[in-house]
Amino acid sequence: MKLKVRKYGDPVLRQKGARIEKVTAEIKKLVADMFDTMYEAHGVGLAAQQVGHALQLTVIDVREIKDRPSTMHIGGKPVEVESHMPLVLINPELKLGSETFTGPEGCLSFPEVFAEITRPSEVEVHATNDKGEKVSFRAGGLLAKAVQHEFDHLQGILFIDRMSSESKRELKPELDALAAETKAELKKKH
Repeated sequence: MKLKVRKYGDPVLRQKGARIEKVTAEIKKLVADMFDTMYEAHGVGLAAQQVGHALQLTVIDVREIKDRPSTMHIGGKPVEVESHMPLVLINPELKLGSETFTGPEGCLSFPEVFAEITRPSEVEVHATNDKGEKVSFRAGGLLAKAVQHEFDHLQGILFIDRMSSESKRELKPELDALAAETKAELKKKH
């Protein structure tokens, strides 16, 4: 079932997610709905906050993106990224690499807003999947960027918080308009 993607200005996007202690039927249903929502919106990642749930849960699938490659290592060995997609990360913990790279980034909660964002080029990930199993891997390229972007969401951090002040200044009219539109929509509901 497709869920409504929350837009910039919705307070849930600024909430730190609660830890998930047990993978319940509700969590599995939420995961399935999040994948439906992400695929429908042509995204590569979606955090629970983006569909109105402040939880430590994100889904990722980078298979469709061919122009920005991803790398993945499990147990120190390179693996085919495609064979490990889609990913469900519950209560993820990250260890960031020291080298950084800058590249374009967008977000389903910020339609049509893109900016160059600098992030570590590699990240080590430890999480639980939707079967309750531990998953650990090292990611590079687009996958590293997606994991960090979604992890930020789980902490209530948005990609605009990582933008240069110059980018923020340039995008201010669009961001202000989006926040105002979202707040007006939220007001109508209450």
